[in-house]
Amino acid sequence: MTQDDPRSHWNRRHTERLSEPAPSAGPSSALTSAVDLLPTTGRALDVAGGTGRHALWLAARGLDVTLVDVSDTACAEATRWAVDAGVGLDVVRAELGADPLPAGPWDLIVVSYWLDREVWTALPGELAPDGVLVLCHATATNLERYERPPRRFLLDDGEMAAMAERLTVADPELEVLRLTEGWTDEDRHEARLILRRRMSAR
Repeated sequence: MTQDDPRSHWNRRHTERLSEPAPSAGPSSALTSAVDLLPTTGRALDVAGGTGRHALWLAARGLDVTLVDVSDTACAEATRWAVDAGVGLDVVRAELGADPLPAGPWDLIVVSYWLDREVWTALPGELAPDGVLVLCHATATNLERYERPPRRFLLDDGEMAAMAERLTVADPELEVLRLTEGWTDEDRHEARLILRRRMSAR
């Protein structure tokens, strides 16, 4: 394992944040603004979930949540905060994009600020009938105000919409529930996509 591999990088990043409190800021508005579209029962997968900002909120809403992340440190913190919050949380350490994701089907999949286009494209196939996929990531316009994430980790402007079109054309059982791109309440320029697999699927 080299110094620059994802596991080492994110362990270091999360260790630097250990002095911060539990995720009191709560989930991103990408989720809170879409509560009417999200299930409250069933299985949920938080991809690259870090220390559990979204996973804890989803678990408190009644979902059976699995968080997957590359960082041992983040996984340990997510487990600790779940115990403190009194919610159940299954935590899996895996190198995303290399190791397989936990097996579906899933009633909800959330990916916030982790970009792997190949994995993203495969995620709709892991949805249960009526399952929902939420994708949220910054676009190139975000660089107008922030240096991070750097350009190579950002979506092109308009890329999320193009991806949504490709996915729904390739799989007619998928429908777009919401697609937005712009500056958010958190002052980030983000593209957000919510897809659902129709009940008639499978």
